[in-house]
Amino acid sequence: MRIGKVKNREEETTYRSIYREREYGGYWYSAAWKILRPILVSLTVGVIVVGLLMSLWNRLYREYAGPVDAKDDQEILFAIESGQSLTRVANNLEKAGLIRSKSVFKYYCDFAGMGQKLQIGQYSLKKTMSMAEIADQLTTGDGNPLVRNITLIPGESIEEFAAKLVRDGVLESGETFLNLCRTGEEFRDYYYIADVLSQKNAPDRKYILEGYLAADTYEVYVTATEKDIIRKLLSQTEALFPAELQEQAEEQGMTMDQVLTLASLIEKEAGANDFAKVSAVFHNRLKAGMKLESDVTIHYITGIRKMALEEQDLKEKNPYNTYVVSGLPAGPICSPSGAAIRAALNPDPLYTAENYLFFCAKNPESGELYFSRTLAEHEQAVAIYAPLWKQYDQSRGIQ
Repeated sequence: MRIGKVKNREEETTYRSIYREREYGGYWYSAAWKILRPILVSLTVGVIVVGLLMSLWNRLYREYAGPVDAKDDQEILFAIESGQSLTRVANNLEKAGLIRSKSVFKYYCDFAGMGQKLQIGQYSLKKTMSMAEIADQLTTGDGNPLVRNITLIPGESIEEFAAKLVRDGVLESGETFLNLCRTGEEFRDYYYIADVLSQKNAPDRKYILEGYLAADTYEVYVTATEKDIIRKLLSQTEALFPAELQEQAEEQGMTMDQVLTLASLIEKEAGANDFAKVSAVFHNRLKAGMKLESDVTIHYITGIRKMALEEQDLKEKNPYNTYVVSGLPAGPICSPSGAAIRAALNPDPLYTAENYLFFCAKNPESGELYFSRTLAEHEQAVAIYAPLWKQYDQSRGIQ
């Protein structure tokens, strides 16, 4: 605003004051607007973008990740079996109408690190569940399992293994399992079982299948029968006794059954570090025509691991009592490990050459053994360590 002529100085001062107020007031408003304008524009654009993104996300969620049918609350059984890949599971979920897109499900699981965490089992799923909820349930493993693990430990007998299967809830009763193992008739299609059944001493055996159930950990269906479990274990016997070991046994004039029988004694008598040494003692005694006199064969008969055997134990007439029978017992007394089988065919060369014929336990707790060449040395060792055997038996309530 232009200031015209004024009559006096007082009027001039008043007009100038009004002019400055209008001029600076307008400047402040303009400066504030320059600052606020881009902020308001950005906020407006942000709201619009967020709205668009949320709209897009909601659409994508509905079309790809959301529940297939928010009103269908019916439970659908869905199973993931052993060996199924993420792709296979995603395909099956889509076929079952539980997810909208198998590809999106697969990408989601890969991105979330769930691809390798799918758990075998049978699940109860619903179409009201989102893709993320289904993935979470399948990876937390809260479904009913289709399979379970069972383990036959090297050195376990068939009776011990059957008792464990019952204890772990795999079998309701061990009776059928033991009967099948006792006769072996259901498993003649395995050539090595057919060989055992054809032997003259087959009727003397406590269990035809003893020693032939390969020690290992197995995955079996929860619905597996006794026959299924036995066949699963028998199918791995050749893996423990491959062709090269069979050839080695033939070169030494031993059958597969003889090797497994000897290996079962070695497994029960010693720790892995002494397998070859014990094997050498047994080979030396067999070569000399001596009885093996292995305490573990008595344990197999009685079912009790008694360290301090008495005279009546040693004289019991039984085809497994190596204090009575010459050579090997009637058959294996447990499931041997691969290491024991190899030791049966590869006795320690030094102990073989120096003709070690005896061994006895030192401390029963440690399993350490003392080896002797002569009977006099052996009897001296027995006199030293026998008190420890009696103490060990007493500590476990064995008289």
